[in-house]
Amino acid sequence: MEKPKFYLTTAIAYTSRKPHIGNTYDIVLADMIARYKRMAGFDVYFMTGSDEHGQKIEEYAKAEGISPKAYVDRVSSEIRAVWDSMNVTYDKFIRTTDPEHEKTVQKIFKKLYDQGDIYKGTYEGKYCVPCESFFTASQLKDGKCPDCGRDVVDAKEEAYFLRLSKYQDRLLAYYEENPDFFAPESRRSEMINNFLKPGLSDLCVSRSSFTWGVPVSFDDKHIIYVWIDALSNYITGLGYDPDGSSERYRHYWPADLHVIGKDIVRFHTVYWPIILMALGEPLPRQVLGHPWLLFGEDKMSKSKGNVLYADELAARFGTDAVRYYLLSEIPFAQDGSITYDSFIAKYNTDLANTLGNLVNRSIAMTNKYFGGTVTRAAAPTDGPDAELTALAEETVREYRRLMDTYHNADTLDLLLSLARRCNKYIDETTPWVLARDEAARPRLNDVLYRLLECLRRLGILLRPFLPATADSILSQLQVPEAMATLESAEAPFGVPESFSVGAPTPLFARIDAEKVLAELKAEQEKAAAAEAKPAPEGIAFLPEITIDEFAKIDLRVAEITACEPVKRSKKLLKLTLNDGTGEPRTVCSGIAPWYSPEQLTGKRVVLVSNLKPATLCGVESCGMILAADDIGADGEESVKVLFVDGVAPGSRVR
Repeated sequence: MEKPKFYLTTAIAYTSRKPHIGNTYDIVLADMIARYKRMAGFDVYFMTGSDEHGQKIEEYAKAEGISPKAYVDRVSSEIRAVWDSMNVTYDKFIRTTDPEHEKTVQKIFKKLYDQGDIYKGTYEGKYCVPCESFFTASQLKDGKCPDCGRDVVDAKEEAYFLRLSKYQDRLLAYYEENPDFFAPESRRSEMINNFLKPGLSDLCVSRSSFTWGVPVSFDDKHIIYVWIDALSNYITGLGYDPDGSSERYRHYWPADLHVIGKDIVRFHTVYWPIILMALGEPLPRQVLGHPWLLFGEDKMSKSKGNVLYADELAARFGTDAVRYYLLSEIPFAQDGSITYDSFIAKYNTDLANTLGNLVNRSIAMTNKYFGGTVTRAAAPTDGPDAELTALAEETVREYRRLMDTYHNADTLDLLLSLARRCNKYIDETTPWVLARDEAARPRLNDVLYRLLECLRRLGILLRPFLPATADSILSQLQVPEAMATLESAEAPFGVPESFSVGAPTPLFARIDAEKVLAELKAEQEKAAAAEAKPAPEGIAFLPEITIDEFAKIDLRVAEITACEPVKRSKKLLKLTLNDGTGEPRTVCSGIAPWYSPEQLTGKRVVLVSNLKPATLCGVESCGMILAADDIGADGEESVKVLFVDGVAPGSRVR
């Protein structure tokens, strides 16, 4: 019998910076769902990836003196490394710089343009650079970006627009016909009341003020904006093509679940469905807009110094401990919170004391009192035996209901409740007392069997959450794979005829909170001291380097013999330099806002001559010229190139 398919995705991570632990919740939650669906017999395809175009990335790359592609290559690798540190089982990691994706995005844009769903116009409004989003004045919150709260700027540029308004009524009808489209359901009213009822404005889907993006195939002044570029990954990654899609696409689409943060629900429940409607493709079955993980009561921000990284936590405390915290701390519809104190407290209470201690002493007692083997217990009639058996069976039934609706925190609470009841059962039955009486050995056998049967069920049910821990539990119980399935956990209590356990292996060592918190504080202070140097007000210096490190930088005087603007860029100038070698050198510099070619030709500048070449807007740049940031009396920032007229080209600067 063919398995039912289940296709789920995460929001693709933006390659501006390494993702913090709040960003990591997406991938861990989706992995939990993927693992559960595989256990439940589904043919699962699980995709994640990285979103790699946009103005912010272009600016970050420029600040580092490298190409945008080199920048996103590095950050995308960091994202994937963090995902892998969480032991996630994705089937594909898509990048929006993948050639296949870019080609298909161009086809999608052209198809929508040809059929009249995209048209050319002019955008004038408020623009948030960090969010790369346009807003009308009425959409602003206290005059600032409604998404991130930062300042916006006035912007006007030629752009292509997607006719959202054309599909508004059809989208509302889809909401009505598919009541499960939103999870949690409260997201539905947000979209209807805040966006659809006031009336959808057509969406800007191209940009011409920067160049790092997928070019519009029929208009090289424009690049395709994030909404069509990034959102389309969910179908391009399966092999969608307007000219003929792959078998994989036809098998897995539509998506059964998009796992995203609550801040991008609008993009996935308004813009994305309309793009699909315009393409004539089926819509996703459900969008899960999960809450955030806060640091204490604040959003994580590098500027606030409250950023934690999942891979660093995993290196210190273990991958499953991080997965457990993320999946247990964020309720279905409410934000969660993390601090080092709360992480360690939950680790010690739930993982070390409750779960780890239960597994360790149950297996140890089985080895001590029965040489590692116990046989099936008699059916209980009343008292603690019956209570524990009933709870174990009810736990499995409730597990299915909660997991099918993605209530991960409630599910873990359910499983920990069973573990706590097992610990209480040990206190009630006192195996160490029973062991003193030879006549009580049958009773002792039954007590230990019930504990091990509960542990078998916990090992199975914990697999989507704590895969390594669950496998360790089942391995210590020496449970064959046929008895480690979800189906076997759902069978009546006491399926195995016997248990023959191995040696007990501790799952979670208790953390000395005071010691670890002191170590963390010392590390943070050391890191802060390395980054911060005493400086005049308003000036920040980089960390110290040695004279040997400085000697690796080859600074030379060069004369600008020719200068011209770089096509498709408003910031870059192409400089042709005489650096004294006899061969002309090309350097791109982002100084067009402050200098014209006429002002630079004939000037002599300081060149970083041994900088690794980078391709910027199709031009190979072999070096960098030195310039200084300058803030005038009016507070306006500008850039001043360092000129060294009168010094011969090729002269070394040292």
